[in-house]
Amino acid sequence: MMETFVQDPARKDWDTYFMDIAYMVSTRSRCPRRHVGALLVQGKKLLGTAYNGAPMGAADCSEAGCMIVEEYELMLVEGAEQVTKKQRCIRTIHAEQNLLLFTDRIDREGSTVYVTDQPCWTCANMLANSGVKEIVYHRAYPKDSEKVLSLMEQKGIAFRRLAAYEPPSQSGVSVIS
Repeated sequence: MMETFVQDPARKDWDTYFMDIAYMVSTRSRCPRRHVGALLVQGKKLLGTAYNGAPMGAADCSEAGCMIVEEYELMLVEGAEQVTKKQRCIRTIHAEQNLLLFTDRIDREGSTVYVTDQPCWTCANMLANSGVKEIVYHRAYPKDSEKVLSLMEQKGIAFRRLAAYEPPSQSGVSVIS
C-alpha cells in the first residue's frame, strides 16, 4: 500500500521562513532609523546572519547619535537631468556589508542572500562581486532601485522582491500598504 504525502498548510515556504529569520536578526540593530537583517543561504542551509550597526566595540547611533551626511546625485529622469538629495548615516555598517565581512567567499559562491530591505547602490555593488546568485528582499529602497535592478540584470543575479510578505509580529515591524 502506497502512502500519499500531504503538505501541511500551516508550514511556511522557504522564502517566508528565511525572510522571517532575516527580520528577527534585524531586531539586534540599534539603528534608530531602520533595522535591517540579512542572511546567507546555500540551498536550504543557513550559513550566516548579519544586521546593520556600528563597528564592534564602537559607540552606536543610540549611544552617540547618527552621523548623517548629505549627498547629491545627478540623475536622468524622463530625459532631463535632476539633482536628488540623499541623506545617510555613515556610522552604521549595512547588514549586507556585515554579512560579507563575516562569511567566507567559498560559502557565497552560488548562494542566496535574504535581506529585509532592497540593497542600496553600495551594497548592491558589493553583493554583485561576492559570488551570490540571488538576492531576495522585502522592503523597497526607491532611491537606488533602478540602478540596482539594472546592475543585477547585467550581472545575471536573480533579484526578487517578496511584496506580499508579512514580517513576524515578534520583529516589531509593521508594514503599511
